[in-house]
Amino acid sequence: MINMELHRYPDVAALCGALAARLTAACATNPSPCMALAGGKTPLPIYRALGQHWSRSGQRARIVPTDDRCVAHDHAASNIAALRAAFADTADCLAITATDGAADGSLHVARSTLSNIGTFDAVLLGMGEDGHFASLFPGASNLQEGLALDARAAAILTTPEPLPPEAPFRRISLTLPRLLNARELHLCITGARKLDVLQQAAAQSSDLPWPVAALLRQTLVAVHVHWSP
Repeated sequence: MINMELHRYPDVAALCGALAARLTAACATNPSPCMALAGGKTPLPIYRALGQHWSRSGQRARIVPTDDRCVAHDHAASNIAALRAAFADTADCLAITATDGAADGSLHVARSTLSNIGTFDAVLLGMGEDGHFASLFPGASNLQEGLALDARAAAILTTPEPLPPEAPFRRISLTLPRLLNARELHLCITGARKLDVLQQAAAQSSDLPWPVAALLRQTLVAVHVHWSP
């Protein structure tokens, strides 16, 4: 059984506008909303729109990355740095990595941060062409630790195998059960290749080779997939 609803848009601008509206509505009644948000460039317009709304509404949101690279917070590859830049002073962006990027210290930071957060108002994920989401990569040795629905850990330290040449870093990732502790869950993808991967993952009978299949088959939270060319 696939727990997915696919929303199609003509272009990225329309996708971002619709998702910004959905996320705004998801936290409309909470004066202190909390979200887990993906890194990457595609959702940045969504985050800027959210920040502008919160500056008008007087809400003070807490934001955590769905995953991050174990790099210093001033590194160009840092998701927490990108989120803080996008939201400026309109939200409290909470790190899941150590300031210096040390891997072991980052895992401690992540679990400490998440222990003070309850149910997310919304989660926004991205997906790679290899079917990974957050930093739950198909080749990681501890992938099942991150995907198991009965896992107790809120976050894991993981290493993509092979390491992506454009970002050769260890990662901190929220686990699937922690991501599912949410009132709404959205997955944002663009391009024909990612749509094809998603559809193949939806049809497969096991979690491998695409981790996103585990996300689509769980029955706890409906997955709203937002796609544009």
